[in-house]
Amino acid sequence: MRRLLYGLAGLAGLLALLEAVPRLGLVDERFLPPASRILGTLAGQLVTAELWLALGETVLGWALGLAIAFCLAVAAGVVIGIVPGLRAATHSTVEFLRPIPSVALVPLATLLYGPSLGSTLLLVVYASFWQVLIQVLYGVAAVDPVAYDTARSYGLSSWSRVRHLVWPTALPYVMTGLRLAAAVAFILAVTAELVIGSPGLGAEIQVAQNSGAVPTVYALIVLAGLVGIGVNAAVRLLERRVLSWHPAVRSEAGT
Repeated sequence: MRRLLYGLAGLAGLLALLEAVPRLGLVDERFLPPASRILGTLAGQLVTAELWLALGETVLGWALGLAIAFCLAVAAGVVIGIVPGLRAATHSTVEFLRPIPSVALVPLATLLYGPSLGSTLLLVVYASFWQVLIQVLYGVAAVDPVAYDTARSYGLSSWSRVRHLVWPTALPYVMTGLRLAAAVAFILAVTAELVIGSPGLGAEIQVAQNSGAVPTVYALIVLAGLVGIGVNAAVRLLERRVLSWHPAVRSEAGT
């Protein structure tokens, strides 16, 4: 409760600052409207079907891209981690591809798919894939080699070793990768819509900017921030439920 009150107090202070700065003439209201006007514009936008359709497109691109990236990264990470010599063979390739900014793929996405969901998925999947893959590799590497050799000496199949030994060890790392990838995926989904013009919240921000509707631009940005907070909170809740058995989560929950 104390943390919640501190958070609300900080939010109230930020809103008061955003309200006072343009009212006092420190910033031209044409470029930074007062917080009350931004929130009023947001309330007006929330009753329009167009906004919800755009938000649905953004959430669809985010969720679908994150799901594809997560499945591919987990499968690739487990295989690379448990096959002898495969991690060493792929290390240089991973280190070469991972730092490439996803925004650098915008021209390629535009050529392949144009302003469509496909372009959003390309950027989201590429950016999210590495977040999960690296964590999975760390998780597989954390498996106790003595326990792994013991399981193999007792005749456990490869699938049984992955299911009962590798996966429980790597799961905390996997959930960390999912949490990081969820935030990156949402950022890239909005970025793709802004830059490429794919349907979604980013495209609505671009349209509002081009038409000079400054309060609408800020209102949509605030909405994007609220959705981002919701995404992070949802993934954190999922992480706590999936890792309820983990000592770190149990200590955080006070159990």
